[in-house]
Amino acid sequence: MAKYVASIDQGTTSTRCMIFNHAGEVVAVHQLEHEQIYPKPGWVEHDPMEVWNRTVDVVKGAMERANASASDIAAVGITNQRETTVVWDKKTGKPYYNAIVW
Repeated sequence: MAKYVASIDQGTTSTRCMIFNHAGEVVAVHQLEHEQIYPKPGWVEHDPMEVWNRTVDVVKGAMERANASASDIAAVGITNQRETTVVWDKKTGKPYYNAIVW
C-alpha cells in the first residue's frame, strides 16, 4: 500500500511539492522560486519551460527528502495559477511564448 500523498503547488512566485503521510503530517517539502518577467509596466510573464523544470525539480527533491519512490505515492493533488495562460505547439510540445500571468 502506498504510504504518502503528494501535492504540487505551482504558484505565481514559486513551485512547491509537499509529501504527506496517512496522518496528514508533512514528511517532506521542496520549493523553488521562479523568475518574474516584466515586459511592460503592469505586465507579468513566466518562462513556461522554467516553470516545468522547477516543477520536475521540486517533485524529485521532495521525493528524495521523503526517501520515497513513485510507488509510495497514492495520489497527487495539483494547484496552479488560475488564469495564467500558455499556448503550446501541439506537434513539438514547446511553448510559443512566455506564460501570460493573471
